[in-house]
Amino acid sequence: MRTATFAEALEIIESLPEEQRETIIEIVKRRLIEEKREHLAQMVKEAREEYARGECRKGTVEDLMRDLES
Repeated sequence: MRTATFAEALEIIESLPEEQRETIIEIVKRRLIEEKREHLAQMVKEAREEYARGECRKGTVEDLMRDLES
């Protein structure tokens, strides 16, 4: 299966009626939001697992800055 290049995809989209182009924009926006939401949920899950395993340290902002500088 051949995939379209970015330029080809734009050309195809530009050939559509305005209403369909607006619909495509909304669909892409919703999909991007969902992808970001899923990525964030995965990061939270991993952070909770690390915390449960005791792999996280507690400290103040000053502690963090000191660690970053060393």
